[in-house]
Amino acid sequence: MSTTQTAQYEIVRTFDAPREHVYAAWTEPERFSRWFGPRMLAAPVGRITLDARPGGRWRATLVGEDGFEVTLDGSYREVEAPARLVFTTGDPGAPGDGPASVVTLDLLDRDGHTEMRFHQYGVNTDQEHAEQARAGWDEFFDRLAEQVGR
Repeated sequence: MSTTQTAQYEIVRTFDAPREHVYAAWTEPERFSRWFGPRMLAAPVGRITLDARPGGRWRATLVGEDGFEVTLDGSYREVEAPARLVFTTGDPGAPGDGPASVVTLDLLDRDGHTEMRFHQYGVNTDQEHAEQARAGWDEFFDRLAEQVGR
């Protein structure tokens, strides 16, 4: 039996948009598809499910050239529009051998701008994997900023 490793990090970004717009970018498939994933992959709106309610599921399939696909999914634990989302990637309660995590997203109103506090806590995740995940989210959030404003 392997030892479970944990790692966590936080990313704070400020967007030049009301938090309702940033929240919508996280919870509406049409908006989510415009920014979720690295630039080299697409997130087709028809391959996204965002059932943003406690216990609801989320799923996004990213597609690339030559038929490459990767699906990310999890469930929502807390949903407080437009201020907070807590969701999982994978199943942190029973991750098996793969990485899984809990993401806490807080959106704070800053005079019409939005401060986004993103915290990810991973299980079966070493520090190197956490740094790779953080770099990936940083790219995603650059794309999010282009959609909602810096």
